[in-house]
Amino acid sequence: MSKDNKNYYALLMAGGVGSRFWPVSTEAFPKQFHDMLGTGDTLLQKTFNRLAKLVPEDQILVLTNVKYNALVKEQLPQIAQKNIVLESAMRNTAPCILLSALKVEKENPDAVMIVAPSDAWIEDEDAFVNDLQKAFDASQEEGVITTLGIQPTFPNTGYGYIHYDKEDSAFAKAVKRFTEKPNYEAAKTFVESGEYLWNAGMFIWSVETVLNGFEEHLPKMYALFQEGYEGYNTPDEQAFIAINYPKAENISIDYGIMEKHDTVKVVPATFDWNDLGTWGSLYEKLDKDQADNAVVNAQVMATNASGNIIRTQGKKVVVVDGLEDYIIVEKEDVLVIVPKSKEQDIKKIRNSVQSKFGSNLG
Repeated sequence: MSKDNKNYYALLMAGGVGSRFWPVSTEAFPKQFHDMLGTGDTLLQKTFNRLAKLVPEDQILVLTNVKYNALVKEQLPQIAQKNIVLESAMRNTAPCILLSALKVEKENPDAVMIVAPSDAWIEDEDAFVNDLQKAFDASQEEGVITTLGIQPTFPNTGYGYIHYDKEDSAFAKAVKRFTEKPNYEAAKTFVESGEYLWNAGMFIWSVETVLNGFEEHLPKMYALFQEGYEGYNTPDEQAFIAINYPKAENISIDYGIMEKHDTVKVVPATFDWNDLGTWGSLYEKLDKDQADNAVVNAQVMATNASGNIIRTQGKKVVVVDGLEDYIIVEKEDVLVIVPKSKEQDIKKIRNSVQSKFGSNLG
C-alpha cells in the first residue's frame, strides 16, 4: 500500500437493478448482492476487497439506493453508515458522484478518489492495483482526470469507447474523445484502428479537479448539492438527500463531465476485465463441461446440447435435449429459456412478464 494512501478514497457504485440478469437479479435483490460466479463472495464484496488492497477500508464509500441499505450493511459490516451514500431516487451517475465527492472533500480536501462499478470482474487483481496506483499518481501530480481503458477484443456495441493518443509516451495517455455505444460498423473501425479502448466506467481524480469540473460544466447541480454541505457526514445528511436528490438532473458522468473536460487521460489496463452485464458475459467467465455448457447449482443431464448456461435455485436436476446456445435460468416462480442471441431482450421480457403476471416477479 502506498505511503500516501491516507489520501486515497473510493466510490463503489452499487445502485443498479441488473435487470438483464433477471430472474436471478430482481429489484428487491439485484445482481451486485449475488455470488454470480460461485466464488464465495458477492460481486459487491469482491469489488470492495479488490479496492481495499490500495484504499483504506474506512475510506471506501458505497453508493446505493436507500432500499438496499440493509443489504450493504449485511454484506459489508466493516463500513460505517456514513460511508453508505443512499440515493432517494433513481438517477444516472453524475449526481451520485458529485454528492460523494463533496462528502470526501469535507473530510479530506487533498483526497484523490476512484469511482468503480460493483459488477466488473477482474481476474488479475495485482495488475489492477498496479494500474490504479499509477492512475492515482497521475491524477494527484498532474491535476488530470484519469480513466482505466480496456483493450477491446471484438466490436462490442454495448460499451463506450475512448479514442486516445497511442503515441503518447506517458503511462496515462491523452484522450482525444469519448464515444458512447457506437453502431457495429463504427465499433469495427475503432477496434481495427488500434487507437480505441473500452470505457470501463472507472474514473480517478482529485476531489478538487472533479468538483471544479462540476462547477464549470454542471453548475446547477453543483449549486444544488452545495446547499447541503454542512450536513454531509452527519446525521442530517439523509434528510437533505431525501428532499433534494430527486431535483438533480438525470445525466451520466460521461456526458456531463468527461466529454467536456479538457484534461482527461487514460491508462491502458494491463488486467483482464468483464463487465458481467448479461448472461452471455457471465457464461464466458464460468467453467464449462465437455459440451461447453456452463452449469451453476444445477445437476444436468444433457443430450445433443452445447453452449448453454444453466442455473437453478438449489440443486435441481435439469434434463436438456437438443438445445444449443441457450440461457436456461430458474428462480422460485420463474423459469426463463431464451437463446443467448436474445440476451439483450431480457430486460424487455422481464417488463412484459411483470405487466402480465405481476410486479412481484421481477
